[in-house]
Amino acid sequence: MAILIENLTKVYGDQKAVDNISFEIKTGEVVGFLGPNGAGKSTTMKMITCYMAPTAGKIFLEGLDVDKDPEEIKKKIGYLPENNPLYTDMAIIDYLKFCADIQGVEKSQVNEKIHKMVDLCGLNLERHKRIGELSKGYRQRVGLAQAMIHDPEVLVLDEPTTGLDPNQIIEIRKLIKELGKEKTVILSSHILSEVEATCDRILIINKGKIVADGTSETLRGQAQGKEMIKVQIDASNGADIKKTLLGLASVESVKALDEKENYFLIQSKPEHTSRKDVFDACVKNKWYLMELTGIETKLEDVFREVTN
Repeated sequence: MAILIENLTKVYGDQKAVDNISFEIKTGEVVGFLGPNGAGKSTTMKMITCYMAPTAGKIFLEGLDVDKDPEEIKKKIGYLPENNPLYTDMAIIDYLKFCADIQGVEKSQVNEKIHKMVDLCGLNLERHKRIGELSKGYRQRVGLAQAMIHDPEVLVLDEPTTGLDPNQIIEIRKLIKELGKEKTVILSSHILSEVEATCDRILIINKGKIVADGTSETLRGQAQGKEMIKVQIDASNGADIKKTLLGLASVESVKALDEKENYFLIQSKPEHTSRKDVFDACVKNKWYLMELTGIETKLEDVFREVTN
């Protein structure tokens, strides 16, 4: 087990930023850590990386206790904080050499590690520039390079694609997936499609508590307990279609998407399907059913449901 969290809590004054959470992350997993602003994501990451001490609870990394072995744990972790602090007056190569030195990389391997990170993070064209001359996207790449320079077993990446353009995001996504074959990766992001495409598993935190844990397919499946369908009905007799649909035994709610064109979004009751009831209602009332389409539950829907 790469990371084990037991009853982790962090309190600031009267506020519990992290509230008694527990979870495990296996070696080689890429885990997405999601949550609204202020939910406790960054605080949890800071505690895992020994940047911040917990108020209560335990953190174990590769069997080592954060309380007892913080220095050993830091050697095993690569960390890209949300604000990506860099020495902007240093050249890229000098900065990576500095990071390699403070991470204890053997002097004989420093140049090789730097060249590898420059290639891996796409910094070749900018390698001779000072960090202060770089765009935000390239600064983010430098942040990723410093997090990986010492070949850590665990990577903790807080908003790693902030400031990157769509092409750069795709490149970093590929890089993270490749790294996930050898390392344990925890990343937070507000781009849900990115998390779904990159991560093996998703943790959602809200108000300091873990509210969902599973693969994207599992989480969508759990939310799909309430079927969503879109229908268009042609009722030339002026009937109140919405009222009729709401009266069906299997229907929980009906939302008019376009009343002029008689488009409706129907949510079925938990563990029910309303397709047959809608069809039968159309037959009974002599309406034409112009469209009946199932709506696939998206990760965004799951996120909204568990964080509202």
